[in-house]
Amino acid sequence: MIRADEDVEALLNEALSGKWAPAPESLSATSVFWVHHGTRLAGGEVTYRNQYVLVRVGAVFGACAFEPAELDPGICERCSGVTLELLLRHAPLPLRIAALDAYLGVLEPHGPSAGAERVVLPAGSPESRAEARDAAIAGLLEIAPGANVALIGVVDPLVAAIRERGGRCLPCDFNTGSTRWGDPVADGTEEVLHAAEAVVATGMTLGNGTFDGIVAHCRRRELPLVVYAQTGSNIARAFLGGGVTALLAEPFPFSQFSADSTAAYRYRLPKVDS
Repeated sequence: MIRADEDVEALLNEALSGKWAPAPESLSATSVFWVHHGTRLAGGEVTYRNQYVLVRVGAVFGACAFEPAELDPGICERCSGVTLELLLRHAPLPLRIAALDAYLGVLEPHGPSAGAERVVLPAGSPESRAEARDAAIAGLLEIAPGANVALIGVVDPLVAAIRERGGRCLPCDFNTGSTRWGDPVADGTEEVLHAAEAVVATGMTLGNGTFDGIVAHCRRRELPLVVYAQTGSNIARAFLGGGVTALLAEPFPFSQFSADSTAAYRYRLPKVDS
């Protein structure tokens, strides 16, 4: 498995160095497209608004969430057919992340051969599928009762799943002011990370540039860091053992876009006997 020793920029540079085959200049983005959607789960008052840019290379899709107005629709036409090398060097950050995600997925697809446990998210309603997904994420947490768990990227079923495992959730999100239950949500990572005994972060942190700081903080304090990644699932996997302790990777098509059963992939660091 490809391992990242430093940060995302170093991983990008390594991809461009030519050390891995096939080289990114030999691969093209067959399709660059984006998805803009809103979701409001039953019983909730929050509408989640997300935009994803996606890069398809053969059978692999790379993905990155981005903020409104960060990309324009014309980028899909301009960048479809372009080599991964050009996207990795010159594209805006969200598209660079999606291209790197696709490239790493070409080199090593998710699955048992990459050390993953395949998790089937059952067919059903958006609520039942979100609950199953977030239970799978929270199941990667190993915490003492009452432990402070920083949640960076707020989804209400995941707040509930952390609490069901005895954790005290410290939510943080740039675009959400409160949880479904009225809990205030911090709009910066520093406050919640300072108090955290464990951290759960979404892959959106790769797109907004906060991922490296979160990983560095968890490395420094030796905190468990669980990542749930639709954005950059292959990138997050590269940081396993380098700050990330567990990962639920959900490659495109994501669970919210289908009522059928879909697959996610769960990675854990092997336990070391004391």
